[in-house]
Parts: sequence; C-alpha cells; structure tokens
Amino acid sequence: MAEVLVNFHLDEDDKKGMEDVCRDLGISMSTAFTIFAKKMRHEKRIPFEVSADPFDSDINSAYLKKVVSEIDSGRATLAEHALIED
Repeated sequence: MAEVLVNFHLDEDDKKGMEDVCRDLGISMSTAFTIFAKKMRHEKRIPFEVSADPFDSDINSAYLKKVVSEIDSGRATLAEHALIED
C-alpha cells in the first residue's frame, strides 16, 4: 500500500513530551501515530477513553462565577460543614 504524508499542528510541549516517550519506547513519532491509526481503524473507535472534566464545563464555570459574585457582594452566607474541623 502506498504511504501518504499527513501534516497537522500539535502544541510544542505535547510534541516534546511525545518525543520523550517515543524515545523511551524506542519508536519514532511516526510509528506511534501509525500504531494509533491502525488500532483506531481495527477497533472503529478511539483506542482509549476520552472524556471532558465536568469541573471545566461551561455550566460549572458559570455557577462558580455566580457564587463568587454573591460572596463578594455579601449576598451569600457561608455555613460550617460537618466535614470541616476547626
């Protein structure tokens, strides 16, 4: 099968980190991407879990901004929690 050239952008720190891991594994980045592509093609899925951190969601961020605003303006009342010891 003919090989093709694939170009894409990657964060510089991510590239450096990947190069380090590949060097430790004794493979090139090209080999690592080829392994990923073959596994994805065979399994018909991304071969690892991909999820979003719910803490960084837009809804949570908006809620946290609202709470901070209420605290800053004095509209919020802070209460002791049973799990917090003095």
